[in-house]
Amino acid sequence: MRYPLILLLSALIAVLTGCATAPDKRDPFEPFNRKVYAFNETADTAVIKPAAEAYTKVVPSPVRAGVHNFLGNLKEISYLVNNLLQGKVEGAAISMGRFTFNSTLGLAGLIDLMTPVGFPARPEDFGQTLGKWGVKPGPYLVLPLFGPSTLRDTAGMVADTATSINAPASEPAARYGVLAIGAVDKRAELLGASEVLDSAALDPYTFLRDAYLQKRIAEIYDGNPPSTVDPDDPFADDSKASQPASPPAP
Repeated sequence: MRYPLILLLSALIAVLTGCATAPDKRDPFEPFNRKVYAFNETADTAVIKPAAEAYTKVVPSPVRAGVHNFLGNLKEISYLVNNLLQGKVEGAAISMGRFTFNSTLGLAGLIDLMTPVGFPARPEDFGQTLGKWGVKPGPYLVLPLFGPSTLRDTAGMVADTATSINAPASEPAARYGVLAIGAVDKRAELLGASEVLDSAALDPYTFLRDAYLQKRIAEIYDGNPPSTVDPDDPFADDSKASQPASPPAP
């Protein structure tokens, strides 16, 4: 009875070892990415996570909600542009309506008036737009402080920064202040998720990478990716939905 158990454990160890060492073609820069990931984890543990925890403890919930709404309102113009670039007229109209009403009646975006009446945000970024246009994701990247990305999404992030409403701010201190508050607000949202990641994943790096890549495919296809998308191919064209098979000729 003991020997089958030993064999089973040996096989399991072999499988786990193989999974840990087998190269992933989506992640050709994995050694470098892991170093950046380790740097990000150190920065998060030392600065970002404590700041987010202090933020949630010290700042009252209504104030945090107002800050979150304000930061979200700054992104609506970028959502509008990317919805238009993807041909999503309804999403663009909703983004315009949200920005207009929340910026005026919602006290500069501190109050989200549109979600309660059935018009939640329609977030779209330029990385998704590039995916819709047929640009392939390219290799997986881990960016310092920003975290998971791909070559395509990194280019998209630069474009989104240029179209964000706070980009042309004349005072660098104000702009960087908004970015810092946004980082703390985002990290506060993810406090619970990070605990789950730390406790559930054998390799948090691999878990986060796979989750990010799957999430991006789902976002490009609005939650309904085609069966032809190969999530393991960094250069696969994930912009075209699968077509139904043609009926056999009579």
